[in-house]
Amino acid sequence: MPMPSRTPLAAALAITLLFGATFDHPANAAAKPGTSMPANSTNPFFSSSPLEFGYPQFDKIKAGDFAPAFDRGMAEQKKEVEAIANNKAAPTFDNTILAMEKSGRILSRATYVFSNLTAANTNADLDKLDAEYSPKFAAHRDSTYLNGKLFQRIKTLYDHRATLGLDAQGTRLVERYYEDFKHAGADLTAQQKERVKAINAEIAGLQTKLTQNVLAEANASAVLVDSRAELAGLSDEQIQGLADDAKAKGMPGKYRIALVNTTGQPLEAQLENRALREKIHNASIIRGSRGGEWDNTAPISRLMKLRAERAAIMGYPDYASFALADETAKNPQAVNAMLDKIAPIAVANARKEGAVLQAMIDKEQKAKGQPTFKLEPWDWAFYTEKVRKAQYDYDENQIKPYLDFNNVLNNGVFFAANKLYGLTFKRRTDLPVYQEDVQTYDVFNEDGSKLAIIIVDPYARGSKQGGAWMSSYADQADLLGTKPVIAFHLNVTKPTAGKPSLMTWDDVNGAFHEFGHVLHGMFSNVKYPYFSGTNVPRDFVEYPSQVNEMWMDDPTVLANYAKHWQTGEPLPKALLDKVMAASKFNEGFKTTEYLGAAMLDQKWHQIPASAVPDASGVMAYEAKSLKDIGLDYAPVPPRYRTPYFKHIMEGYAAGYYAYIWSEVLDADTAKWIRDHGGLTRANGDRFRSMLLSRGGSVDAMELFEKFYGGKPDIQPLLERRGLTSK
Repeated sequence: MPMPSRTPLAAALAITLLFGATFDHPANAAAKPGTSMPANSTNPFFSSSPLEFGYPQFDKIKAGDFAPAFDRGMAEQKKEVEAIANNKAAPTFDNTILAMEKSGRILSRATYVFSNLTAANTNADLDKLDAEYSPKFAAHRDSTYLNGKLFQRIKTLYDHRATLGLDAQGTRLVERYYEDFKHAGADLTAQQKERVKAINAEIAGLQTKLTQNVLAEANASAVLVDSRAELAGLSDEQIQGLADDAKAKGMPGKYRIALVNTTGQPLEAQLENRALREKIHNASIIRGSRGGEWDNTAPISRLMKLRAERAAIMGYPDYASFALADETAKNPQAVNAMLDKIAPIAVANARKEGAVLQAMIDKEQKAKGQPTFKLEPWDWAFYTEKVRKAQYDYDENQIKPYLDFNNVLNNGVFFAANKLYGLTFKRRTDLPVYQEDVQTYDVFNEDGSKLAIIIVDPYARGSKQGGAWMSSYADQADLLGTKPVIAFHLNVTKPTAGKPSLMTWDDVNGAFHEFGHVLHGMFSNVKYPYFSGTNVPRDFVEYPSQVNEMWMDDPTVLANYAKHWQTGEPLPKALLDKVMAASKFNEGFKTTEYLGAAMLDQKWHQIPASAVPDASGVMAYEAKSLKDIGLDYAPVPPRYRTPYFKHIMEGYAAGYYAYIWSEVLDADTAKWIRDHGGLTRANGDRFRSMLLSRGGSVDAMELFEKFYGGKPDIQPLLERRGLTSK
């Protein structure tokens, strides 16, 4: 997923961070990172970076530079906004809208870097800075969006937009500014505005606390194992990695199993020790709800109440109605209709899969002469792999030797982009980086012109947020003369001595997915920063990235990257056939666990403040909600439980449905591309010119319908996920 995209205005006004805090410098940097330091007398944020495309000066940025840049940046932008609002000249597009687009340069530079780097390598110093400034940023944002004089100027332009002589993009910019200010509460009464300001400040603090708690709980909940024998089923390399992790944390002789973001944990698929699998599962599901310093039940309850209250002030029945007004779905009823259609079929499929797994358990236990046991969540992944082995003669370890990260990146992800769009990638070693494993690349169009710089941060580490994401340090905009600097983050296992980083099939899928977001950011070709790259509706932004997933198993692309890391042997077709056949099993599980989270998100955000439970009732409300919607099939818990569901804490509140909503468009588009020749420059150029390059400058669904040639059709998605009645 992308971090929330930010125009310069939004970056400077709304630093509601999706992730946690801070960063590291490379080993040869002049200052040790993440430590409390005074601001540099030549603060790198006070002027534009002299590096190409405004690439950040990571070798000069110190932790102590952020606060002075934030303070000066907010003061500077406040003066700029006041000058615009109090301009005695009649409002014009140039003296109001364009002036806003150009405002807040210092704050924009600092917040772009801060919001990016706080996700990648956290420590206590910048966690503290994050917590301190989140309410300040919320107040700063409100001082602009709730400015009555400024809103009146924007409204005047909006009311007369047909007479301003603007092109389509300029007219749309006026409309979007008006809607954004109105959505923020610019036309509320003075008393209502004061309450909204207080709510926004408290929400900002809660969001920071919640996301910091998620990371702290994940680290604190890691499972320690005393003996190697308990780890039967893992490879020697995996076991060594767990031992190295424990040693690095001051526990030599033990084995440390770190937890990932989701409810299910990857090693549950391999560990033969059922008691250990249960221990890992239980450690995962109680994160954030077990009391103590990092318990999230109280702050999540408070957050939901505040969101619902703010929505009511804005005239909406609930937060989902408020949040979805600007999405392509438009309202909760449309979201519910889609999810309600899919859920019963998905659960029925999951139950059928569960019956197959239970039969495998019964058969295996009988062969051992032992009593059988009931299928539990910690058994699902383990016995799924057994079924795949029995039915398809396949297990995940068979394919990993063919999925060397460097091959996947250079000969897979980059190769597909070359074939589709004519792009070439050149590694750079002269640019400073914030962590020693980070890589940088120049990206060139086919004509040799430089398109972007990308930052690749591939490996997992304890101080880095889990998952994969795309973000930007600089966005393309003709108005500002800026070019893209895009970051591409993964969490694959770091190479060990003598062995490369080997990926899972899911890891490869994630890499192609996130690079779809990177392409969306790089190909932006718009006038105004407001519309740049991934600045599109939340339930549309996942669509281009999902389309890019289709190339991971394209025969031409696959043959170019899937080669054995030792022998160079290409992935055998027989093994690929097994992978594809085996991947179809477990689709009911994958859809059901996703829907559990997506519909839980809606349940939290489709109630008024009076119906939100207190901290003591959070988990009971979750359980009741899942039961009410028929997603309480015990062996398949939701992908995220409420206390560690980061999406709903910040950027995807009431919006987790967006993944499957976007997948409808993706499935239609993938079918269209295959029907028109597949991996061709013609298809790539069409997708780039008609959709990827347009950002948010045109209505999202209009872009899709022009490319696709019609309205969305849900049938390809249902067929892909095995959700048809056939």
